[in-house]
Amino acid sequence: MSLTATLAVRDLTDPAEGPHAIQEIVTAVLNAVTTRWPSADLLVHRGDRIVDVADNYDRLGYSPSAAARDARYTRYVSDGRMLRSQTSALIPGALRLLGATPGPTLIACPGIVYRRDCIDRLHTGTPHQLDLWWVTPTPAPSGGAQPSSDQTRGGRTRDSQSQDGKAVELLELVETALAAALPGVLWRTNPASHPYTTGGLEIEAWTGAGWVEIGECGVAALHVIGPDRAGLALGLGLDRLLMVRKGVDDIRLLRSADPRVATQMLDLTPYRPVSAQPTARRDVSVALPAGVTAEEIGDRVRDLLGPDAVLVEEVSILSATAPDDLPPASRERLSLRPGEVNVLVRVILRDLHATLPRRRANALRDRIYEGLHNPAHREPPTRPRPAHRAA
Repeated sequence: MSLTATLAVRDLTDPAEGPHAIQEIVTAVLNAVTTRWPSADLLVHRGDRIVDVADNYDRLGYSPSAAARDARYTRYVSDGRMLRSQTSALIPGALRLLGATPGPTLIACPGIVYRRDCIDRLHTGTPHQLDLWWVTPTPAPSGGAQPSSDQTRGGRTRDSQSQDGKAVELLELVETALAAALPGVLWRTNPASHPYTTGGLEIEAWTGAGWVEIGECGVAALHVIGPDRAGLALGLGLDRLLMVRKGVDDIRLLRSADPRVATQMLDLTPYRPVSAQPTARRDVSVALPAGVTAEEIGDRVRDLLGPDAVLVEEVSILSATAPDDLPPASRERLSLRPGEVNVLVRVILRDLHATLPRRRANALRDRIYEGLHNPAHREPPTRPRPAHRAA
């Protein structure tokens, strides 16, 4: 998809681009946290869709070798600029807006982000997120001296007590946000590592059929917020929250143009299915670089099909076979080049609103095959780009 077409994709969090139920989720969360912490200022920062690589990675603490920097996952637009891959990329800019000595502040950054992602019912190349960071000045210690970490109370260091307190506050922030977004829904946390937090956690919600990831959180890292501040960081996947809240089982429905669906995406009432169309499964056997991922293939399929990509429910890799394990006739048919393997790709097609005719399903399969197998697009996986360090 061209940059112009990508930037034209509607941001469902933005009221200026029309109403959507995702905005109701954002409003509910912000109302809840500002009611719980009324003394804090609220800064809503949307920023730009194209951001500095430094804000998206370096200033958040990503290492120069982080896999996320690889061009197979990140959509670079120039040497130092990229389509933001997370709303956390807006936090450094929001902190600059706050200045050096702000009071307690809740920073909210909602918006669309851009991923080279796999295709299935829970993933899209243009998801929506909400970053919610609590930032407060670090109080100066009494007497003007910073206590050392070995000063203890009750046999425990003050630093440990402080970390315990932050962990409690973090869970209170998560509980407040999720009670507003998903009232009555069970949720849990699992340990996770993020470059911009300490004590990181992954957040999952119960759908009735299983657990689904809906966000992540942690104590804000000092290399992000600065040594004179303390903070908590919470990032929520808004598409997933809306799907759990309304009982939607396919992320494509959130952008459906069918009036029977689109009118239901204006509020938070439970979703009423309008049809249950059958799937069409098509497998294609192509030559692709060894190590190719489902995310890379999914991104390529989106480009190949353009507007018809909405008909693709899932793309997966069934197998990858080395040339030496193939019959000679198969190697010749595939025209395998050095470094390539035979990849069997499964494509699941489904029109959400009507039966997909067999002829059309086959035509889509043929377009995918021709595009993936085209030698012009069979390049090896891109190596990670060099780091762009923050100034």
